[in-house]
Amino acid sequence: MTEAMEYDVIVLGAGPVGENAAERTKAAGLSTAVVESELVGGECSYWACMPSKALLRPVLARADARRLPGLRQAVAGPLDTAAVLARRDSFTSHWKDDGQVAWLDSVDLPLYRGHGRLDGPRRVIVTGGDGQEQVLTARQAVVVATGSRAVLPDLPGLAGVRPWTSREATSAQTVPDRLAVVGGGVVAVEMATAWQALGSRVVLLVRGGALLERMEPFAGELVSRSLTEAGVDVRMHTSVTSVSRPRGAGPLALTLDSGENIDADEVLFATGRAPRTDSLGMETVGGHDGDWLTVDDDCRVEGSDWLYAVGDVNHRALLTHQGKYQARIAAAAIAARAAGEDIDRAPWSPYTATADRVAVPQVVFTDPEAASVGLTLAEAEAAGHRVRAVDYDIASVAGASLHGDDYRGRARMIVDEDRQILRGATFVGPGVAELLHSATIAVAGEVPISRLWHAVPSYPTISEVWLRLLEEYRG
Repeated sequence: MTEAMEYDVIVLGAGPVGENAAERTKAAGLSTAVVESELVGGECSYWACMPSKALLRPVLARADARRLPGLRQAVAGPLDTAAVLARRDSFTSHWKDDGQVAWLDSVDLPLYRGHGRLDGPRRVIVTGGDGQEQVLTARQAVVVATGSRAVLPDLPGLAGVRPWTSREATSAQTVPDRLAVVGGGVVAVEMATAWQALGSRVVLLVRGGALLERMEPFAGELVSRSLTEAGVDVRMHTSVTSVSRPRGAGPLALTLDSGENIDADEVLFATGRAPRTDSLGMETVGGHDGDWLTVDDDCRVEGSDWLYAVGDVNHRALLTHQGKYQARIAAAAIAARAAGEDIDRAPWSPYTATADRVAVPQVVFTDPEAASVGLTLAEAEAAGHRVRAVDYDIASVAGASLHGDDYRGRARMIVDEDRQILRGATFVGPGVAELLHSATIAVAGEVPISRLWHAVPSYPTISEVWLRLLEEYRG
């Protein structure tokens, strides 16, 4: 074990969230070190956001083109699979992190490669690949940004069949002829969309009765209809009870709760996430390894005055952009406390994370796209708000008709009848992802309905749906 190195701040995890926390504390004048056990850039860069969207973009572009007379014949053929996968590989820098490491060097953030674990207050031990240990101590704070990992169910035979998780689904180098996808959430529907378009025969096995259950019901309905029309075999109320590879290699056999057996070449389980805290050393600071880390609104771990947790690991909102937001909040709080400042805990202070409770935006990059922010109707009613849902058929907007024939989409805004503000909004349809930030501003900023009337949408764009929603509300 080498002599301890001391910094103001130590960040565990060098994904986008950890990078943001480290860069912000460094910019505030605090010496900061970063610890990473895998690739600098994290899950988002190599196995999630970037490779998945690189796979999906050609799929969605082709779908858009096929809706346009004069263009659809030009894109009638299959995708160039090799080109799609090669472009995906370029987005991941071929799973090399040289560029990300160079960025750390450029902003003078020391990198310690290895597994970091807590060893008492403000003390971290980093175990490198060679088994050597380095002790780091933090004068001000330790920030945990270790993220989450895919969870596999406890199924007979699963351990021996090498199932896909989100990592394998976004990094596979060949297209399976038959792919079974287990799950009905974002990863499941996005990867079903991508691999079906690349040539797989996909069966989507959903334990519940709907896709995208955390969104408005119509989002899952429209996505399910589109997947089915594209050739995906979507099966609701279906569970897998066992999996095997009868010959040890080659095809899989999946047994369903109905007793039916289906064959596949690969199976993707998109069935949840768990925190990467299983060997964090939380027991040395009064916690428990393997748990999500509960934090307050400046992302400080409850019961601690020096330990912060940002991103997936705190379970507030498992999205990269929300984790980066939390990292900015935590870094500002750490810097303020280091300077001896009193932190203003007013709702919209720079030291208080509120958006990840009331205005979390998310886009599902399927065809059609599904985008939402804030509360659904059911969530708003369950929270005790007196609300009204206002719906509009996006296909009736002039801008939507320009996107091609057979445009299908729907918009909903959730209006708080007492406060006359928006509690949430959902859009489903081709090209709606770029509508979401305007909705996020309206929800996060609590913009009054009376003021939204003066935000005039350009004609002819899909954003004109905002005007139509307001007209529907006024009646």
